[in-house]
Amino acid sequence: MMLYLWSALVVAADQITKYLVKTYMEQGESFPVFGEYLRITSHRNPGAAWGILAGQRWFFVVISVAVAIGVIYYSRRVRSRLVRAALPLLLGGAVGNMIDRVLYGEVVDFFDVRIINYPIFNIADMAIVISVGLIFLDALLDYRREQVSRQ
Repeated sequence: MMLYLWSALVVAADQITKYLVKTYMEQGESFPVFGEYLRITSHRNPGAAWGILAGQRWFFVVISVAVAIGVIYYSRRVRSRLVRAALPLLLGGAVGNMIDRVLYGEVVDFFDVRIINYPIFNIADMAIVISVGLIFLDALLDYRREQVSRQ
């Protein structure tokens, strides 16, 4: 049940912020949040990061559905606290971006980090990246535990 609640919160935060950007900003409009290091920039992305696979709308929808099914299936079997924390973020992020792709054919992005050459992103993207980081951290910790137990 918590999987669906936290996922719904991620989707709600994602969709509300995207709505605000679409409603109150022109595409391409930008304003600073933290100097020139972090800006809010209204951007539309028809693909993945940096526009990779632009125009492959239904490919990304199918991938999002597959991820959602996989997360729901796997969530019933996972024991790790880190992975259990990651799965709602992954599900919410996948669904948040999938909604944009189904309804508009593109994803609304707006966080523009200019410290490095990083693609403009949104809350769904953040949730996905954080979830993958947590899953990776869990795998590293599990590997370390196995190495220690073998000694």
